[in-house]
Amino acid sequence: MDTQRRTAAYLEIADDSEGHELSLFCVPKHYEEDLDSVIIPSGLIKDRTERLARDIVRDMGGHHIVALCVLKGGYKFFADLMDFMKTLNQNSDTSVPLTVDFIRLKSYSNDQSTNCVKVIGGDELSALTGKNVLIVEDIVETGKTMETLLKLLNECHPKMVKVVSLLVKRTPRSSGYRPDYIGFEVPDKFLVGYALDYNEYFRDLSHICILSDRAKEKYKE
Repeated sequence: MDTQRRTAAYLEIADDSEGHELSLFCVPKHYEEDLDSVIIPSGLIKDRTERLARDIVRDMGGHHIVALCVLKGGYKFFADLMDFMKTLNQNSDTSVPLTVDFIRLKSYSNDQSTNCVKVIGGDELSALTGKNVLIVEDIVETGKTMETLLKLLNECHPKMVKVVSLLVKRTPRSSGYRPDYIGFEVPDKFLVGYALDYNEYFRDLSHICILSDRAKEKYKE
């Protein structure tokens, strides 16, 4: 497996950022009382995702790529990233074959990360032996979940593995793990929207928003 690492570029959202007022954006009415602010607007997410697609094709081009989506939170980022990569394929003299696969990881109970990481679909990882794999994740927080997945994947002997995460959270709980490609580095706040959820709510938000404390209690399991 390819073990070369490089320092990933990213757009940093400062710790003291309070985001943007909800009234400046289109937010579903049923969520207006549950959010503090919009921290990353959907347009900025799309622009950054387009650049990530270009970087990935540049680095992994010439190889058949198996894009592995980490469900559920990664599905929106995954879909947009694949669309941008397909556009690059269609508008370039060189292109890269793409196939997709899916896996689900669970490491949260309410708003707290647990020490137990459940891998759903992990028995199918053996199909990735000898393949060039791009893991697509929504957010890396402590890094322990991704380290668990990479360990399992390494046992299947892929040819190359790269990880792209839309978000990386700055937190003292971090193991120090960093993905190969990062969209945004964000403060240690609970974020929802753009398929990131809180107990399955808020996936239908177009923007990434800061969840209010009262919403955590309202939607608590």
